[in-house]
Amino acid sequence: MTQPRRSFQIGTGLFILLGFAALAYLATQTTSVANYSQGDSYAIKAKFSNIGQLKVRAPVKLAGVRIGSVQSIELDQTTLDAVVRIGIERRFDEIPDDSAAAIFTSGLLGDQYVGIQPGGSPVMFKDGDEVILTQSSMQLEDLIGKFLVSGDNSKKSPATDASSPVQAQPENP
Repeated sequence: MTQPRRSFQIGTGLFILLGFAALAYLATQTTSVANYSQGDSYAIKAKFSNIGQLKVRAPVKLAGVRIGSVQSIELDQTTLDAVVRIGIERRFDEIPDDSAAAIFTSGLLGDQYVGIQPGGSPVMFKDGDEVILTQSSMQLEDLIGKFLVSGDNSKKSPATDASSPVQAQPENP
């Protein structure tokens, strides 16, 4: 009777090992730890007042397509802004130099990435250029705080609401 019990234990052990292997695979594929082969690239930089939890090797996306990754993050000692160095693959060399960069979050609590919104300039980014238009990371704590502080504005009466225009009605004689 020990033979069926032993095969059951081996099967259970293999099932658990397979589960851990699947979790490890998913963990590396859904984060920026996944191997991303970036070919020949050029670098541009962007300054942000707040980068949130942005990390080196985070994706850089244009229209939802990964076009590069964050190469380095440093602090500018004079302006106290975060300087993010972005590596973009050479095949994506048609990005206008008036494009904007913003830090977004994948999902509600996911990893952060840099999103590029293309501009309309006929001049394209070159190696070493700087993105002038940037939007910093939105912090979840700040959003919750603004929501809690603002309260419910729908309870205001029109007479006390200064933004509501009060129109005078002509009197009937």
